[in-house]
Amino acid sequence: MKLFPWEYLFESFSSDNFPDLFGPLWITSLVALAATVVFYNVRTRQLHRHRVYLEMYEWLLWTGVIVFSLMLVYAVFKFDWIIVLSTLVIGLGFMIWVRFVRFPPYFRAYERQLAKQRYYSRERFAKPESTIRTKSSRRRRRR
Repeated sequence: MKLFPWEYLFESFSSDNFPDLFGPLWITSLVALAATVVFYNVRTRQLHRHRVYLEMYEWLLWTGVIVFSLMLVYAVFKFDWIIVLSTLVIGLGFMIWVRFVRFPPYFRAYERQLAKQRYYSRERFAKPESTIRTKSSRRRRRR
């Protein structure tokens, strides 16, 4: 370290100025970008009937695509470190907020809704007679 820590904030983000961070950060951003897209595709196929979960994964997808793509752009065009650091902190913080603050109330409401649906369907089919058709409705006489 040749400069004070706050002086590094206005240095360009390159392999010359940040040799220990530059390589790992852009490689991690590239891997995280690919993982975000793959994770979104896998989870949306698994949960295609559950709209609340699809919305959350869409929020995470677009946040991840924006943040990790910007990290790659910053590495190519050598932006100042303060811009790189602030984008990374705000983007990852937003992803954490989406997952752990914004959507859990929706998940709880959705789980209550599913529980009610299961309860009413169980009540509806609790008596065996409700699932058995009567003889007259099953067959009609032919003449």
